[in-house]
Amino acid sequence: MRRLFSPRVSAASADGGRGTGRGTGRNRRGKATPAGRSGVAVLAAILSLAAAAVMLSARPAQADELRDAQYWLTQYGFTTAWASSRGAGMTVAVIDSGIDGSVADLSGTVIGGADFSGGGSSNGQTPVGDDPSHGTLVASLLAGHGPGLGNADGVIGVAPEAKLLSVSVGFGTGAIDSDEQIAKAVRWSVDNGANIINMSLTRNTLDWPESWDSAFLYAMKKDVVIVAAAGNRGSGTTVVGAPATMPGVVTVAGVGKDSTASFDASSQGITIAVAAPSESLVGAGPANRYYEWAGTSGATPLVAGLVALIWAKHRQLDATNVINRLIQTSTPTGQSRPSPIYGYGLINAAAAVTAPVVAVTRNPMGSLSEWIRIHRRASAAPSAAPSAASTRTQPDKSAGAVPVPEASGSGVGTEQNPWLPTPQNWRETWIPLGVLATFGCGATIAIRAFRREARLARRK
Repeated sequence: MRRLFSPRVSAASADGGRGTGRGTGRNRRGKATPAGRSGVAVLAAILSLAAAAVMLSARPAQADELRDAQYWLTQYGFTTAWASSRGAGMTVAVIDSGIDGSVADLSGTVIGGADFSGGGSSNGQTPVGDDPSHGTLVASLLAGHGPGLGNADGVIGVAPEAKLLSVSVGFGTGAIDSDEQIAKAVRWSVDNGANIINMSLTRNTLDWPESWDSAFLYAMKKDVVIVAAAGNRGSGTTVVGAPATMPGVVTVAGVGKDSTASFDASSQGITIAVAAPSESLVGAGPANRYYEWAGTSGATPLVAGLVALIWAKHRQLDATNVINRLIQTSTPTGQSRPSPIYGYGLINAAAAVTAPVVAVTRNPMGSLSEWIRIHRRASAAPSAAPSAASTRTQPDKSAGAVPVPEASGSGVGTEQNPWLPTPQNWRETWIPLGVLATFGCGATIAIRAFRREARLARRK
C-alpha cells in the first residue's frame, strides 16, 4: 500500500497534487502498462501491496508529523546507533526503477548511476517503469537526510551519511532481457564502488538464470553484501523468490509496527536472514512528495542501511563478518533460529553496531560458489531443466525446492577421485562391496562343506 502522505506546498502540481498520487498497473511479465491493465510477472521490481495510491492529505506535512511517523528509527535502535555510526564512507547501489536525485531529501546523496533498461538516462536518475517513484522511496528510507542536511523535518534514512548509486532497470520495457539487465546491473555496481547492493525486487521464481550465477558470485568475491526483499503475500509472493533464494544473499522479511510478522507485507522461506519493518513506512518520492507505503521493498533498505552503519563502524570486517554481525545481534522472536518467518530475528541497530561478536570464516547465509559447483552440474546434462529464458517467459512456480545454502569449505571447483577412500564412497561403494564379498565367501564355504558331507554319506 502506498498513499500520498502530504505534499509540500511548493511542490504542488497543477492538478492540486493528485497527479502523482495515481497508481499504475504492472504487467506481471515485467512490462510496464497503463493504469488498470494486468498480467503475470516473472520479474517484478515493485513489491508494493496495491496497484493504486490514494491521497491521504493535501496539507503541508509538519516536521514532527513526518519524523514521528518514522517509528523504526527509535524502536529498532537506529537513533542510538547513530552515536557510533551514520554510514559515512559507505556506497550503496540501489538496483531499482531509478532514483530521482533532485528530491530535496536526497540532495547530494546520489553520486553516480547507470541505466540498463534502455529507457532511462545515462546517470540512472530518470525513473523508469510503471511505478517510477519506487526507487526514490527505497533510497529515502536508506539514506535520506531531510530537505537540507541536518534539518529535523522530512525523511531521514537509517544511514543518512551513506552515498548511493542509482542503477535503473526496466522489466520488459527495453530491448534487453530483464534477467540480463539484472546481471549487468550487479556487475556495474561492483565495478563502480558499491560496498552494498540493495535489491527491492523479486523474480517470483525459486530458481534464477545462470547469468546471475557469475554476476552475483563476482559481487561476493569482491566482498560486496547483497540485500534482497523476501516479497509480499499481498502481491502474490507466497514464498521467497530469487534473488532472495540465492545462497550468500541477505534476505529480508517484514513485520508490522507491533514487531510481529506481516501477512500481506512479507513472505516466508528458509533463506530469510532477518526481519525489519514493512508496514506504515514513510518515504520521499519524486516531486518532493511524501508517501506512506508498505512492503518488503521498504524493509530491505532499512537492512541495507544497517549494513552500512555496521561496516562504517567496523571497517576491518569483510562481508562475511558484516553479515554475521547483522544476524547474530538480531533480537530473537521466540521461534527457532533461523525460522522461515523471521530468519535469525528482528534487526537491532544499536547492538549491531556496538555489541561484541565472535568472528567467523564462512558466510552464515551459505556459499553461492558451492551451490553452483553441486547443482549446476546437473543442468549440463541433456535432460536438464528448461533454460532460464523459457523459465522467464513461462515460470514454473511449483518446480523444485528452494535451493538450500550449502556449507562452504575446501574442494570448491575440484573433482574427487571416486576410488579414493572418502566417507561418501566408503558408504556407497566399499562397504557394500565388502558385505557382498563376505556373503559370497561364506556361501562358497558352506556349499563346499555340504558337498563334502554328501560324499562321505554316500561312501557309508
